[in-house]
Amino acid sequence: MPDPRPSDSPLSPEDDRHGTANSVLGTSGVSRVRVDSESSERASRAWWDADADDYHRTHGEFLGVDSSEGEFVWCPEGLHEGDYHLLGDVAGKDVLEVGCGSAPCARWLAGRGARAVGLDLSMSMLTRGVEAMRAGGATVPLVHAGAEHLPFSDASFDIACSAFGAVPFVADSQRVMSEVARVLRPGGLWVFAVNHPIRWIFPDDPGPRGLTASLPYFDRTPYVEVDGDGVPTYVEHHRTIGDRVREIVAAGLEVRDIIEPEWPEWLDREWGQWSPLRGQIFPGTAIFSCRKPVSTS
Repeated sequence: MPDPRPSDSPLSPEDDRHGTANSVLGTSGVSRVRVDSESSERASRAWWDADADDYHRTHGEFLGVDSSEGEFVWCPEGLHEGDYHLLGDVAGKDVLEVGCGSAPCARWLAGRGARAVGLDLSMSMLTRGVEAMRAGGATVPLVHAGAEHLPFSDASFDIACSAFGAVPFVADSQRVMSEVARVLRPGGLWVFAVNHPIRWIFPDDPGPRGLTASLPYFDRTPYVEVDGDGVPTYVEHHRTIGDRVREIVAAGLEVRDIIEPEWPEWLDREWGQWSPLRGQIFPGTAIFSCRKPVSTS
């Protein structure tokens, strides 16, 4: 799941929660520029490799990374697959987690009888998952690859899922939808969670400052952090709700539902820009539930 900084705040390796990654990558500023697939993937791979330790130190317990069976938390609002069953009965199903990170979701699915596979472009994140599996519990195969070119045969999976993995960080998310459609079997499900597009217009601030709209909703220019030479070190891409629906439909999939989780009363935890203050006013997450049609020919 993403944890970006306010887009108009100065970067400080000393006091920023991503200080290690900033220092390793030389991040020094923020830009709004177009970034192609190759540059975006390169930045994301380097970023998540450099930030993996800090990310897990901050969020690992919430995500159940070191739980013996993992956990499947869809979003910072704490939506758990065990409570909401967005994937249905996974027992005996071939399931692909796209952008799995350290794979707590894939491991949780395996513990419920799924033949789960996790895919991620960050070797450091995958290594963290391997370490968790060595401690016991369910194990899953992990694949080191990006989401725009899935290294699997056609019709390999019954279900594909992604809890903030890959989709917000790729330049060509249409390609991701098409690739997922290709590797799904007829009738298969594709469920993915991303930042709710409405969040794009607000600063990434969990406090009162984050309640004032400041960016155009229709500006798809990515949020990019750069080093001293202007090379991207972190990239996050914006798509509107309509963009997402069009990408899904163009890939030959059907939209079954769009879930916008409300902020639960029990949760007082902040996660980057997510907070009880903002969550009570507008959504932070959109979960798209899609289906590959069963062939009628």
